[in-house]
Amino acid sequence: MGNQDTIHLLKECDAGAKMAVVSFDEVLDRVSDSDMKQLLIDSKDHHEKLGNEIHGLLNQYQSEEKDPNPMAKGMSWLKTNVKMGMDKSDATVADLITDGCNMGVKSLHKYLNQYQTADDTSKDICRKLASIEDQLCKDLRSYL
Repeated sequence: MGNQDTIHLLKECDAGAKMAVVSFDEVLDRVSDSDMKQLLIDSKDHHEKLGNEIHGLLNQYQSEEKDPNPMAKGMSWLKTNVKMGMDKSDATVADLITDGCNMGVKSLHKYLNQYQTADDTSKDICRKLASIEDQLCKDLRSYL
């Protein structure tokens, strides 16, 4: 069994990856620009693949998955629908996803600092997830 920091870090990464996928699902059908839509689809795929890797590790450690915080999920849904209700543009979608990515990167780095004795594999996954979100944020700048 892995140490507790490893399991906690993996669970937080799991919740973050799931939250990202939910966020992509909320906005994908509202995007009109085909390049932007493909960018979001590709990022969703990356999050899902990393999520599957995380699930495999959690299973190895005989640990449960972690779902996103219901309050955070609800607030994200509310923010998305209010903003999209006022402005249905691709720029609004880019703004929403960029905000989510920034929160994700911040949280992931916080967890890396918090769970310092996690194993290298888990830390690498966390860094990879943060990198994917950071890159998406940069890629969406032209749509803001």
